[in-house]
Amino acid sequence: MNIRSLILIMVLILPAIRSQSQIIGCTDRLAVNYDPSASVNDGSCYYNPANIVPLASLRLDDVLAETSGLIFWNNYLWTHNDNTDNNIYSIDTIYGTIEEVYFLSGIENFDWEEISQDDIYVYIGDIGNNSGNRRNLRIYRISKNSIIARSPVVDTIKFSFSDQVDFTPASNDTDFDCEAFIVSADSIFLFTKQWISKGTSLYALQKNPGDHVAELRSSLDVKGLVTGAVYLESKNLVALSGYSPQLNPFLYLLYDFNGTQFFSGNKRKIEIDLPFHQIEGITSQDGIKFYMSNEHFNLFPVTNTPQKIHLFNLSPFLGNYLGITIPFPDEENNFIISPVPAHDMVTIKSFVRFLPAEYKLIDLSGRIVMTGLLSSENSTLSVSGLAAGMYILKIGQDKRNSFKVIKE
Repeated sequence: MNIRSLILIMVLILPAIRSQSQIIGCTDRLAVNYDPSASVNDGSCYYNPANIVPLASLRLDDVLAETSGLIFWNNYLWTHNDNTDNNIYSIDTIYGTIEEVYFLSGIENFDWEEISQDDIYVYIGDIGNNSGNRRNLRIYRISKNSIIARSPVVDTIKFSFSDQVDFTPASNDTDFDCEAFIVSADSIFLFTKQWISKGTSLYALQKNPGDHVAELRSSLDVKGLVTGAVYLESKNLVALSGYSPQLNPFLYLLYDFNGTQFFSGNKRKIEIDLPFHQIEGITSQDGIKFYMSNEHFNLFPVTNTPQKIHLFNLSPFLGNYLGITIPFPDEENNFIISPVPAHDMVTIKSFVRFLPAEYKLIDLSGRIVMTGLLSSENSTLSVSGLAAGMYILKIGQDKRNSFKVIKE
């Protein structure tokens, strides 16, 4: 056999050998169908239901009653209102107070619904389209330096949806509304708010000024209305915010995907225990600490929810993926309780096979102060309302599953 023939055989055989050594499947150990032998994530992971509560919530100034987007930049949160107001506001992350107000002249706020950023620009989306009949959708691109100098330099990115042919107005009855987008190194990606389908479609758009067409990429059944998005490009992580038609808010995590095929990796929905909160904005710097905002919602006499900023810790859901060491239960320890001591929240980690499990939290006098059912492999208990001291958490009937909880 000559050298040329040997090289040809190797070229044909090696890819087959390599592909056989790669096992595709669910690579997320938090998933119900986690496959420890899988080395390539095929996006098939599915999860038990999960819910979270905020670590803290801060009421915002009344001028931000219609806060509708959120970014973290220059050590502040930044937001805007969704109509008539041409200001953007920087907000202190500790007190929720407005630090500075920046007026953007020469542009219109018809329905500002999202704010995003890259290293050089802030992008504001005048993209609200509740009736599905807008032909003037646009994203404003503003130089960050010009904002700080209070002399904003604004460019306009105009666009239409590639597959929209019907512009008949129909209030809250369209799949071409949009309140969420992210910015990558070379593109803008829009996530639609689908009033009819209760899903979201992903569109790709040029990030340069001009008149463009947003090209449909793919769709995802989120079973809700998407209102905000944040992208951590270096971590292959997108988080969407939204709410159900009954105004129950949620997070939708997209991570470990290929390139910008955001729906190709892990997809996990997490309910947020804040009923009647119209969540509109979401941002994060590290993929663990997330800020979310809601606008004022009044449904007399049921609820009157003021505008607020909420802080969430997603380490139980994303810590392992992001390389943050988090203890995991084993055969001897069916449950892991953290942190000890705790300030506001206690996280309970378990394998799916031990769930559901009833629990009781008992104070040192023997009084039961909290009961419930653990149904998620990452459950959280709010202890913010309890007095400081030591408690005993009993899970199920097995005496081994008793744990010390210390409330600071």
